[in-house]
Amino acid sequence: MEKENSKRKNNIEMFIFIAAIYIVVLILEMTVRSTSILFTVLRKGAIYSLVAVSMNLLNGFTGLFSLGQAGFMLLGAYTYGILTMPSSVKEGTSVYRYYEALIKFDTGIFVGLIAAGLVAALFAAVIGLPVLRLKSDYLAIATLGFAEIIRAVCQWDVLGPITNGANMIRSYKDLTSVKIPFTDIPFPPTLFIFIVVGICIAIIVMLINSSYGRAFKAIRDDEVAAEAMGINLFKHKELSFVISSFFAGISGALLAMFQYTVQASQFKTSMTYELLLIVVIGGIGSISGSCIASFLYIALSEWWLRGLDMGSFLGIKAETLFRSGFRRLVFSLAIMVIVLFFSKGLMGDKELSFQRIGARIKGIGSHLKRNGRRRADDGKHS
Repeated sequence: MEKENSKRKNNIEMFIFIAAIYIVVLILEMTVRSTSILFTVLRKGAIYSLVAVSMNLLNGFTGLFSLGQAGFMLLGAYTYGILTMPSSVKEGTSVYRYYEALIKFDTGIFVGLIAAGLVAALFAAVIGLPVLRLKSDYLAIATLGFAEIIRAVCQWDVLGPITNGANMIRSYKDLTSVKIPFTDIPFPPTLFIFIVVGICIAIIVMLINSSYGRAFKAIRDDEVAAEAMGINLFKHKELSFVISSFFAGISGALLAMFQYTVQASQFKTSMTYELLLIVVIGGIGSISGSCIASFLYIALSEWWLRGLDMGSFLGIKAETLFRSGFRRLVFSLAIMVIVLFFSKGLMGDKELSFQRIGARIKGIGSHLKRNGRRRADDGKHS
């Protein structure tokens, strides 16, 4: 009974905390300039948190070492761009000329987001049939190869009328096209991304806490024991792979809305490595850890260390030292320090809990009190 009450209390506190985050984001959009780098960090951090959580569903909760997230994001981005591009743009250019007979219409934003996830999930279902029979490093190599093949195909000149080849596609519905329902009033773009990402992550959390999530964890811990308990290994692996790819496709569509253009060269292997690094830093098997690490990674790489490439940092001017490329060196050292001091990531396999935070604060406070008493006793004796 006490456990249920504490769990209910923690859920209420978490709900209040999340609601406060949305309120703060809305206030920031109403008070801070739209060109501020802060919004770049918030928007991109939220998008990366969704794809990192989807990757953690595979790597952390199911035990499948997959490196194909960039490929599924690419599929989602192109699907969203193709479907939401106005028909007038399609008819006026050579791009999509083979689709004029089928896609003369343009879909809404939400339909485009769902379609982006479904296309990525469809490819994952087909790819997963042969690939998920592999294990460990072989699975990682196969999924990484799939992502590279998808990127190469999209850049293929023969498919130029569909993907615009190595060029980028634009003029689709981006963040500026989001409106408040039944009005022409623009919807706050950062808040829109946070809402979509929040809904998707909430669905993943509910899945992990369901019977399917327990089956995923059983497969991760011991496949032989899980199969002996009656769990269909391939069915659950395929399900986890498809669901993860679905949300990766949605994150790719959100990234396309954020960047205002789609180009295959943006979804390189380095993006997959960045996502894997975020998952490791946050903690393999921790949803909140992936979210925290995503914002921390984007803030470090695109905001806090930016001065290292511009000749000055924290008021210190040293153009011979702080020049282009130095930010990457410092950023790499910062990541090494985090990995060394947090071998299991920032959160390990735990989730953010206000009770745990309160207990740690109380522990620090009691520790400081004990040290104060000791110093006072030493002063009396002296």
